[in-house]
Amino acid sequence: MKINEPGRIGMVNAYQKHQEQASDAGPKAKRTDKVQISAEAHQLLSSSKVDTAAKAERMQSLKHEVATGTYYVDASKIAEKLVSYFKPDGKA
Repeated sequence: MKINEPGRIGMVNAYQKHQEQASDAGPKAKRTDKVQISAEAHQLLSSSKVDTAAKAERMQSLKHEVATGTYYVDASKIAEKLVSYFKPDGKA
């Protein structure tokens, strides 16, 4: 069993040399991240804001139904979705 393989020692030295070169290069300018949103994305964002009033009203209605205990869940619709999830062919 070889413990000191000559190739491994060279790799450590190469790593140390690389670290020394990186530290000798001097201070580097900080890189900053930039995000650019396309015109299409802006259009999608503005179109989604149109429905916010309707969505907010629907959410308030759902919250009220849940709080009062009158919210109804159709079990057959949930079962249909679960069948397609658990069976690869989606048939019962």
